[in-house]
Amino acid sequence: MSRFFSDLVKNITPYVPGEQPKDRRFIKLNTNENPYPASAKVMAAIGSVTALAARLYPDPQVTELRRTLAAYHNLAIDQVFVGNGSDEVLAMMFPAFFDRTDTIAFPDITYSFYPVYAALYQIPYVAVPLQEDFTIDFDDFPENLKALLLANPNAPTAIAVTSAEIENQLRRRPETLIIVDEAYVDFGAESVVPLTCRYDNLLVIQTLSKARSLAGLRVGMAFGNPELIRALECIRDSFNSYTVDVVAQRAAKAAYEDVAYFEKTRAAIIATREKTVAALTDIGMKILPSTANFVFCTWPGVAGEKVQQYLRDNGVLVRRFNKPRIEDWLRITIGTDEEMDEVIRLLQLFGTPA
Repeated sequence: MSRFFSDLVKNITPYVPGEQPKDRRFIKLNTNENPYPASAKVMAAIGSVTALAARLYPDPQVTELRRTLAAYHNLAIDQVFVGNGSDEVLAMMFPAFFDRTDTIAFPDITYSFYPVYAALYQIPYVAVPLQEDFTIDFDDFPENLKALLLANPNAPTAIAVTSAEIENQLRRRPETLIIVDEAYVDFGAESVVPLTCRYDNLLVIQTLSKARSLAGLRVGMAFGNPELIRALECIRDSFNSYTVDVVAQRAAKAAYEDVAYFEKTRAAIIATREKTVAALTDIGMKILPSTANFVFCTWPGVAGEKVQQYLRDNGVLVRRFNKPRIEDWLRITIGTDEEMDEVIRLLQLFGTPA
């Protein structure tokens, strides 16, 4: 059947998501899902969907959810775009803003979907090496870029840059679109959503998959100047006007309205993360400073593949990226206290090999 494939399909290397096991024997810490369930108010909103609502197409403009998001962030509704997960929003962003004659840039160690999108839409890009300590030096990024794409906190390193650093780039590069992917921002980093009211070259992407426990419903957002939002809407309506279903719209709205539950679970994850970092540091692991719902760690002198396989053999899934500089590092999602206690116990037993 490959004789029917396009050259694009023949040559592209797609994104590989984390393993989704079909059984329940694993502690699943490999895909940065929230360890806590969606709130009771979210589940009530899901249950409120009637047979009539399911029969009809959802609101293509996602009006009620966009109004809720705008109020939450003190924005106008025309500064908000909603899509079927932040990955879809990112995918729409490429044809909305970039041509094949443009050049974009992002760090060499970052969310591995970025180079896949660039290849899919045939957009030239520069992968700028992170520093030895995995931090970003913005002076290393070329001038005259069409866009600078930044995950903040970065994935998989978990390291964040400050709002002031991003604002400095917005000022320095007024003709460059600065795109900030804030998938993990709620776990200790500074959001730059407020800056979208002052800079027309800023687009911020967020998701409900992490901090609001809705990875299964696929809801992502973009915040920016109304002109940027209109470009995204143009791309969306050129292939599918109904990307966010009625269940997801209602659930996402309830998730943002249930601020108390969001704050409670977010605080619990941060507290567990800090306890985990302290315990793993005590047994000799090196851990990068994290403001995400995961930690990026290595056991100096030990192959990351060996540690990952040991954990898997003992019922714990973690993520490893077989790439230069980070092949011996593991990305471990923060689970419940009980789950992380088991990870700590297993790694204590593993010990430091001779």
